[in-house]
Amino acid sequence: MVDASELKRIRLNLARTKEYPNGSSQHGYEFVAPLTEVGEIDPVTWKTHRDKCRVRRFWGDEQDDIGHLVHRPGGSWAFRYDIDGDEDDEAGYRFAAHPFRPGEYVSIRDDDGEMHTFQVVTVQSI
Repeated sequence: MVDASELKRIRLNLARTKEYPNGSSQHGYEFVAPLTEVGEIDPVTWKTHRDKCRVRRFWGDEQDDIGHLVHRPGGSWAFRYDIDGDEDDEAGYRFAAHPFRPGEYVSIRDDDGEMHTFQVVTVQSI
């Protein structure tokens, strides 16, 4: 188990795409989550510190979206920007079993249903 002092700020930058052949540091996410020793999101610690587990989605010239990391039924993780629940979550693909370490790649399905791949750029203690 991880305590609140082990919360990490994780930055994901868009990986290579046709539009961005070198990836993009202007498109991505920064979020806070408790990580285990192997770098996986710890759901037990998240439960007690969920109010601190925030996300910021930055996407080029668009206004940033600010929301929360949520643990959904069945154990999956997602980013939720809309507390009222009338917007779709952005779901992390296999976030429950994926280590968040610099250099690793993760995928996120956006609210339009499109899957994007991101590289973990930094993992910093907060």
